Amino acid sequence: MTPDLDVFPGAFPHCPPSDLDSPDLIVDHDWQAFVAVERMTDHWARPGWQAGIHAYYWMLTFPHAAELMSRARQCQEALAHLGMDCVPEDGLHVTLARIGRTDLVTDDQLQFLIALAEQMTLSAFEVAAHPMAGSRGAVRFTLAPWSPLIRLHATLSEAGRRARVPGGKPTTAFRPHLGVQYSNRECPAAPVIKSVARLRDLEPVPLEIGSVELVELWRTSGPSPAYRWRVVCSVPLCPRSVPPSPPAARRADLGPHGN
Repeated sequence: MTPDLDVFPGAFPHCPPSDLDSPDLIVDHDWQAFVAVERMTDHWARPGWQAGIHAYYWMLTFPHAAELMSRARQCQEALAHLGMDCVPEDGLHVTLARIGRTDLVTDDQLQFLIALAEQMTLSAFEVAAHPMAGSRGAVRFTLAPWSPLIRLHATLSEAGRRARVPGGKPTTAFRPHLGVQYSNRECPAAPVIKSVARLRDLEPVPLEIGSVELVELWRTSGPSPAYRWRVVCSVPLCPRSVPPSPPAARRADLGPHGN
């Protein structure tokens, strides 16, 4: 069963779409929210990311998704005149659930969280990355459908609750998306929206989601800031063709937190 979403002022869009499984409705809902934006903000000015901060997250990553990388590069080149910070090809990701800063999560908590995630019985699924929309601080692909992503977020959030990690926003506030470039200053949104609109007829890119990654995430600074991470653990989802059974996770050495 897919949990209900709710109106949440800190999410974008604030209101969720009325149907979490209709690509057409989700794409239109994302676009209508974006065209209502009047000013872009500086994505990198968000609170809680001071220099040197490292945090654990659950994410979807796409190291071998050549079609996604090509489509993202195509869109970035078409929008280069906007002067935004592009997400590098090896930095494309979907942020799922925040676990907590590395200095606030113990290794024992992390090991317990991984053990709980290994017991998930959610099946692999497919979503599509639809060009193109945005938010106040980014230009991004719309993902559809939302239901399997919402269920995955809810399951990971419950595991985090049981492991007593700090966590992040509730599932009711989750709005799946895949960022392509980040706004690095405040400016009128109209020119951005006009440029992004020219890319909306591009074909969506199918994405097969077969695992979820627990990562240690940080930001790089300099002329081209970006999010970077190391994968701590990759938890496979159940194959869609067989009955669910608890999968084994592929773990990286936890080692030092590195912060």
